[in-house]
Amino acid sequence: MKFDTPRSPSTAVFGNLSNMGARVARMFRNFNLENRVYREISKEKPQAAPRHAVTAPPPLAPSSGAETEDVVHMKNDPLVNLLKSVYVESTDPAAAETSNQEAAGTESERRPLKFSLPGHSYGLVELTDVPKGKLTIAEALKALSSHQRQPQTMTPEKIAQDYVLDFKDTKALLEFFIPFQVEIIPPKTNKAKQIQASSD
Repeated sequence: MKFDTPRSPSTAVFGNLSNMGARVARMFRNFNLENRVYREISKEKPQAAPRHAVTAPPPLAPSSGAETEDVVHMKNDPLVNLLKSVYVESTDPAAAETSNQEAAGTESERRPLKFSLPGHSYGLVELTDVPKGKLTIAEALKALSSHQRQPQTMTPEKIAQDYVLDFKDTKALLEFFIPFQVEIIPPKTNKAKQIQASSD
């Protein structure tokens, strides 16, 4: 069963106008269609562009291949003599410095440890000395924490002197690295819940 919904008068008018517009467009599109088709068919076809003339290379004579091989393998004595007179000497300043440092690797460039953790840390053999200008992790943590606790006595100058470090590097170390600080904050009231240790 089909029910017709009532349409408003404006919907009917716009529907008729859109149908009328489509009809007009179709009339203009199909107007004089045959004449336009015949006109297009009767036009001269465009000519293709002329192809570029290609010249084939001349065939090689069998004797010219042997001559070319001889020229390639022939030794040019003047050029060989000039090449023998060329001498290149290259020096790398960075390699020279490292070799000088390795050659001068004496005991004066190392210093004994100031501080180390008890026992073998992480299963590694404990060091007895380090190069001057370097710190172990334990020494760095000790220097940072002592400076944090006593900044008046453990100044950057004193730390640099104690650990044989460059003053600029020591100042940067104390400025940009801060060791962790653990603070235990007590609860505000006595009724606050606290974690109890388990008795296992």
